[in-house]
Amino acid sequence: MGKVTGFMEFDRLSEANLPVPERVKNYKEFVLHLSDDQAKQQGARCMDCGIPFCTTGCPVNNIIPDFNDWKSAIDVLHSTNNFPEFTGRICPAPCEAACTLNINADAVGIKSIEHAIIDKAWENDWVTPQIAKHKTSKKVAIVGSGPAGMAAAQQLARVGHSVVVLEKNSRIGGLLRYGIPDFKMEKTHIDRRMAQMQAEGVEFRVNQYVGENVKADALVAEFDAVILAGGAEHPRDLPVPGRDLDGVMYAMDFLTPQNQVVAGDSVPKQVLATNKHVVVIGGGDTGSDCVGTSNRHGAASITQFELMAQPPEQEDKQMVWPNWPLKMRTSSSHEEGVNRDWSVTTKALLGEGGKVVALQGAKVQWKNGKMQEVPNSEFTIKADLVLLAMGFVSPIQKLLDAFAVEKDSLGNAKASTEGFDSYKTSKAKVFAAGDVRRGQSLVVWAIREGRQAARAVDEFLMGSSTLPR
Repeated sequence: MGKVTGFMEFDRLSEANLPVPERVKNYKEFVLHLSDDQAKQQGARCMDCGIPFCTTGCPVNNIIPDFNDWKSAIDVLHSTNNFPEFTGRICPAPCEAACTLNINADAVGIKSIEHAIIDKAWENDWVTPQIAKHKTSKKVAIVGSGPAGMAAAQQLARVGHSVVVLEKNSRIGGLLRYGIPDFKMEKTHIDRRMAQMQAEGVEFRVNQYVGENVKADALVAEFDAVILAGGAEHPRDLPVPGRDLDGVMYAMDFLTPQNQVVAGDSVPKQVLATNKHVVVIGGGDTGSDCVGTSNRHGAASITQFELMAQPPEQEDKQMVWPNWPLKMRTSSSHEEGVNRDWSVTTKALLGEGGKVVALQGAKVQWKNGKMQEVPNSEFTIKADLVLLAMGFVSPIQKLLDAFAVEKDSLGNAKASTEGFDSYKTSKAKVFAAGDVRRGQSLVVWAIREGRQAARAVDEFLMGSSTLPR
């Protein structure tokens, strides 16, 4: 697939999307991966740099230049990333920001190539169970079935340990399953990996809420090691007048039921945005997901506010490359229809008869890192549904308290990633990986931490490990 002069001959080709009027009628994925010929051409743009900064820009250190041969590509990809079908769809691609071409041209379309490779691999039955040749007598429990927990489970099963994954919900996948809308990633991708992992020996148990119907002490007593991989699910609140009005809710309380309905579950009293004036507070990915879901519900209007200032349209590449830049980003959900505004603070939520009817806000400006309200900038906007999408502050504390592990200043499980005690908590035999340890982050970081925690657990149990770092 590679071509020495490809970066000079071929332009970057982005993946195509289905038209907006067609895609907002359902919850199916609408990003069309590259054809074989297109992927080959895009792969040819890779310069095979002497120092591939894209590899260091990728949290799982994907060996990106070596993607560029079809049959071996999936083996190279899987050597660092257990679930490229997840990252090929929902990762923001920090590797592309680090691409050498990105200094003065369009980066190689690494994410689109990854997407094409893994989809082709599944289509051709190149993704098969990797069953351990020898079994150990060790048992590991993993609390949480998101990307960190799944990655850790798969790695540990492949070196012969007996692995049990416990999930508090009725389906496996964590926020991959319940937080990310199906139009960004259909859940058949999770189901397919589950089947592979079950063939490899992983046992999945649902409706297992550690700290409620499952005792932490019982897990520590039964298993040789326990990995906490429960994610960061405690949302940031908005302490303003009117917060308790009907129609004001956390983003996840809006997104999760929709995912459950798409999966075929019955959800009584699901909150819909249909014919409502929706205001989304928070300008990140979760806010964007609220926008896309509200469009599919048929909202009367959608407005998204962000407290921080509007970022520049283009970064100063000479100043920031190869690091992830702060710049204006427009998601596919934004393209479907939304009014966006920045430097906006919410002062109050106004109600009638106990229901929210309007939002009172004001413009702000930032000076020396401090926020100041702009005089005479107050405004009021209609709001029948207000969705709080301002990020997550910590894991659910009930889980950490159940194991009595030490926490950091932000309420995460305290555990270092370096040295002999990497990923170990203060509790004997208990490890922590992913958002439960590092705080709210990307799926690709969760996969990285799950893999590294698996190696740390394997070393703890066996004295050494053959798993990659």
